[in-house]
Amino acid sequence: MRHRRGIRSRAARGPPVLPGAPQGEGHPPIMNVRRSAAVLAATVVIGTATPAVAASPSPSPSLPSGLYGSSDPTYDGVWRQSLALIALYRAHAQPAPAAVDWLAEQQCANGAFPAFRANPAKACDAKLMVDTNSTAVAAQALSVVGGHGGAVTKAVAWLKSVQNKDGGWGFAPGGASDANSTSVVIGALITQHTPVSTIRNGAKSPYDALLKLSLRCAEGGAFAYQPDKKGKLRANADATAAAVVAALGTNFVTARADTGEETTCADTPDRTPERAAANGASFLAGAVAKDGYLKSVLPGAEDQPDYGNTADAVVALAVQGGTGAARGPLAWLERNSAKWAAQSGPAGYAQLILAAEAGGADPGDFGGTDLVKELTATGPEPVTTASQEDSGTSVWWMIGAGLAAGAGIGFLLSSRNKRKRP
Repeated sequence: MRHRRGIRSRAARGPPVLPGAPQGEGHPPIMNVRRSAAVLAATVVIGTATPAVAASPSPSPSLPSGLYGSSDPTYDGVWRQSLALIALYRAHAQPAPAAVDWLAEQQCANGAFPAFRANPAKACDAKLMVDTNSTAVAAQALSVVGGHGGAVTKAVAWLKSVQNKDGGWGFAPGGASDANSTSVVIGALITQHTPVSTIRNGAKSPYDALLKLSLRCAEGGAFAYQPDKKGKLRANADATAAAVVAALGTNFVTARADTGEETTCADTPDRTPERAAANGASFLAGAVAKDGYLKSVLPGAEDQPDYGNTADAVVALAVQGGTGAARGPLAWLERNSAKWAAQSGPAGYAQLILAAEAGGADPGDFGGTDLVKELTATGPEPVTTASQEDSGTSVWWMIGAGLAAGAGIGFLLSSRNKRKRP
């Protein structure tokens, strides 16, 4: 569905898109650590839905002991921590309690999360910037670690309270809806029992917002991030990967390979989310067919691989078309991503784990790299007992699996029955 994309650290992914900015001028990725400077331009006043102008960020904070990664967490602390916890859950590994506690303590009293707050003991105030992406990814992470159901419910309630009239969400409450933000919020909504299609602001649901950003097959079948300044939709691979996963009723926690649905593009009168997802997957399949990877959208980098977006595309292709559809780009990542992941840190390793899990690869031996070991090495020492090592299964994972099943995985299973969305 950042930096990135930590997974490149947020900055590694390229220039962020400011809420309301046309997609052709840069874009924030969903599964990536996307939003570095976007947080500066998309300041949100707690309890309101109107973006404000942010002041300059404070000096780089000292790193908390429970945080994954060694880079400045000002713009991606919650994002990379959440992805790390989700990836460890997916790989059946147990994080240190301090890592879970750090994330939980970032939440504000109203349920929202900022990208990072250095002093959790201090109540959130009107100067603190909160955003939909940090809140939504944190909700997904806390839904599987156990004991944080109340925090997840509060986060989702806040997200519902700032839903736009078109059914979607922007990075900042009150900002124009974009495909990436809407998709990651759908991922958070899936943690609840209420069908996503019934969560509306007036007549529009989150799926209506995504469909509004989907292109016809003559234009490639992709999703746009947002309309450009002239109102035109332009294909955006990152937004497409995020939207395919969300349109099929899955999220970071539940995205797994399907038995194999079509990845061909076809325009139909009803324009269902399932149809738009298939069209989007068709676009992604074509984009990676030649080289095995998605190319960077940065100016002057036409031939430069975008590792984070390629990992996202693997997940989307697997969820729609099965492991066969994801095989090419997944194999490319296995051969080429080690150096990128090492430079990117926890979010990068997490993204690759999610791609491996969805695409049918072994995150413990991904092109010769143990992604789980490398990820845990970036944070507090994980808690693992000898019995857990012998069994290969973490008690934490089993508990989380049960909680996740009650909070949304049933939606994933039902979607396998001809894509019945939550």
